[in-house]
Amino acid sequence: MCIVRFAIIKPVMITKIKQKLADIYSRRHQLRDIRVLGLGLFLLIVILISWSGVKTIQSNYALQKQIAQLTQENKVQQLKNENLSLQNEYLNTNQYLELSARQNFGLGAPGETELLVPKSVALAQLAPLPDLAAASSNASNHQSRYEKNFHAWIDFFLHRQSATD
Repeated sequence: MCIVRFAIIKPVMITKIKQKLADIYSRRHQLRDIRVLGLGLFLLIVILISWSGVKTIQSNYALQKQIAQLTQENKVQQLKNENLSLQNEYLNTNQYLELSARQNFGLGAPGETELLVPKSVALAQLAPLPDLAAASSNASNHQSRYEKNFHAWIDFFLHRQSATD
């Protein structure tokens, strides 16, 4: 019984294999057709042109970025030059020369007398500066409970150390 099966299956398999080989052979002949070769060549040319176009676009983009950067640097340099020219104009004014003479050489305008006061004497005549810690504690004492709570939350969110810490 097994032998009979092989005898029946074998011719069917051989015919299927012959059919597949015939299909492959006909497709191989189709690939040799001038239309298929022309279409393949056309696709190859289209791909190469597209690749070249993409490279051109990419290089143009890089050049545009470089141009934008250089124009921005040029504008910054122009602003620096304008700033320096304004500074040069100021340095050439009489007002600057007078201030420079007062600061560097201790000179004054005609008719002025210069008084030299020791630093200790000058500081003794100043009014005492208010204590900032006491002022802030006094201000916090006069705040209501709601205001203290509000400021505590603000200090918390802004990562500040409160005066009571």
